[in-house]
Amino acid sequence: MIRVHGGFANRMYRLDTDQGSFAVKELNLVDRRWTYRVDDVFRFERAAFAAGIPMPEPISASHDTLVHRWVEGEKVPEAPVSAAYAFEIGEILARIHALDVAWTHVSIEEPTSRDWSELAARAAATQQPWADELASHVETFLAIARFVDTCERPGPVVLTHRDIQPWNLLAREGRPVVLDWELSGMLDLSGELGSTALSLAKGPGFDDIKPAIFRSVLDGYVAGRGALPPSGPSWFVFMIGGWLGHTRWNILRCLAGVEASTGPDLALSHESVRNGVRGLPDLFGRLPELEALLV
Repeated sequence: MIRVHGGFANRMYRLDTDQGSFAVKELNLVDRRWTYRVDDVFRFERAAFAAGIPMPEPISASHDTLVHRWVEGEKVPEAPVSAAYAFEIGEILARIHALDVAWTHVSIEEPTSRDWSELAARAAATQQPWADELASHVETFLAIARFVDTCERPGPVVLTHRDIQPWNLLAREGRPVVLDWELSGMLDLSGELGSTALSLAKGPGFDDIKPAIFRSVLDGYVAGRGALPPSGPSWFVFMIGGWLGHTRWNILRCLAGVEASTGPDLALSHESVRNGVRGLPDLFGRLPELEALLV
């Protein structure tokens, strides 16, 4: 197997055989942020593939390894996609949400961690390269945590992919292929739509958001017979909360200072921390601007 670098949570390999090529994903079992629901996710993937959702064929799943047929395609850069690509993603989401698949797991949301002062102190004591930036944003991170815990979600709750971002997409002849389904589960519809539309309508930061691309995702969703939920901050709370948790998880990996045997390389964890410490306060401060995209 050949290692394919760049995974933010797990490790990926390509396996070429006389029966074709396969993507073999080694799941991080050392410090997962949640329990992976192998049977539920695999059943959901099989149903989506059978329904014609453009995605790699799921081959097998165990507690530590996922196997899919390898799909050739172009990586999607972190930049605004074309209107046609965004529209088709909206249609795909509507088709995913219309699937009739049993989901046995009911998640219980735990309060968002509030230990940012402690993490900043530990970062300073261990001379992390981003320690000063983290310390300067502690109050903002606490405010973000309060927002994540108190923001009202209007519903409906749908079974969905939960992580359609540029790094989980390919372009094959200009059309989408949806990768990396292991975060699948139940989610408030506004959070799924807001996270997806915003990620496809912007570059690495938030200075170049294309409202027309954001709206194209929603137009595609409506064209696919999906109904849009009410406007409000709930459209962005899932993206903010997920990024907050991802940043904290990588901070803990960096504080440990050890190259773990699974999950992202330590250098990638440092990069993720820097991106979160700089990007999250910016994203949180732009909430009113983002809500204006929904009008």
